[in-house]
Amino acid sequence: MKPPIDKRVDIGHVHLKVADLDRAIAFYHGVLGFAITQRMGNSAAFLSAGGYHHHIGLNTWESLGGAPPPPGSTGLYHVAIRYPDRKALGDALRRLDEASIPLEGAADHGVSEALYLRDPDGNGVELYWDRPHDQWPREADGSITMFTRRLDLSLLLPGSKEKR
Repeated sequence: MKPPIDKRVDIGHVHLKVADLDRAIAFYHGVLGFAITQRMGNSAAFLSAGGYHHHIGLNTWESLGGAPPPPGSTGLYHVAIRYPDRKALGDALRRLDEASIPLEGAADHGVSEALYLRDPDGNGVELYWDRPHDQWPREADGSITMFTRRLDLSLLLPGSKEKR
């Protein structure tokens, strides 16, 4: 058996094909709050949290005016954006609510709490926070036991008490 990948490897950014750059920027920058680090006219933009060069790339190079992939086709299931804590995820929920962007779902996975939605181009988006590793549900052998349970959205809003 080959050795596992180096544990320091992570996912650096996602680059999405979009139909309308301004519309995509309005969502990722205007609603979610990512900062624009660079814009290349009407063809591409790069957005970041915390001063990184970019976490999200948006482009119209092959997709200007295009339609989302049809159901039943292959491609990206969703991009997952990890928030540092429950309070920050609650702020994301507030932003979505203020922009009247509907959720497709919300779940407690034991290891994390997540919100699911679509961006303006139909791409799946997961917004989530991870619980501390020592709170992850585990089997007797130490393996992780993830699950999907209903997430009470009221617990994410400001002033709510954290509970499981």
